[in-house]
Amino acid sequence: MYKVKVIVKRRAAILDPQGKAAEQGAKLLGFNNISGTRINKVIEFFVNVDDKKLAEKEVKEYCEKLLSNPNIEDFEYTLEETK
Repeated sequence: MYKVKVIVKRRAAILDPQGKAAEQGAKLLGFNNISGTRINKVIEFFVNVDDKKLAEKEVKEYCEKLLSNPNIEDFEYTLEETK
């Protein structure tokens, strides 16, 4: 079994409205040195297989088909073997 951590990020060329809103809020609170805020998603789950290549294949397909939007987002993931 593998514990998986996926990070989904909007591509740099794509506007991040959540990041922009957080940055505007920061300025209203007096944080005037904040810029370039991007909000990403972190998703954690388990894959119940013993074969690492099979786990990677399933995770990649899960990310491509459900967890990320391939038109505007990229993803990266890590696998940690658990007992």
